[in-house]
Amino acid sequence: MVLGRRGQVGWELRQKLIGLGRVTAFGSSELDLSDSDSIRNVVRAMEPAIIGSAAAYTAVDNAEGDIESAAAINRVAPGVLAEEAKRLRSILVPYSTDYVFDGMKRDHYVESDTPNPINVYGKTKLAGDLAIEAVGHWEHALSSVMAAMAEKTSSAGQPT
Repeated sequence: MVLGRRGQVGWELRQKLIGLGRVTAFGSSELDLSDSDSIRNVVRAMEPAIIGSAAAYTAVDNAEGDIESAAAINRVAPGVLAEEAKRLRSILVPYSTDYVFDGMKRDHYVESDTPNPINVYGKTKLAGDLAIEAVGHWEHALSSVMAAMAEKTSSAGQPT
């Protein structure tokens, strides 16, 4: 199961996983991540072995005025996914963002760096990361997908 199928990371994740078996990918029109009950119902019905969650409320500027939606999708939904993955003994592969940091570091950020988000988007993504961590059931992102993403974004000159 892949969430965020229309986004760059979701698309790459789906491409990498498709050779391993049946992959069902969802975009926002197929699964409303602001609705916790819908998330639970879909995950329980599918019983996926792996949940790749690349979906997020990514409209960084809009999040400032739409805190409720950003929080539902970026903070609440990841926790619900973690709970359901744990219940099903599925693997959850969540993706975060460098927006959980303040951008002041002169080098690349690593997971052990102290987060310090400066906007609603970053704050809600960090809250989602912490919700997953609190459930204690997740896996690090698949390195081959991340390597492919890094290569594409570096060549495009866009931040990762």
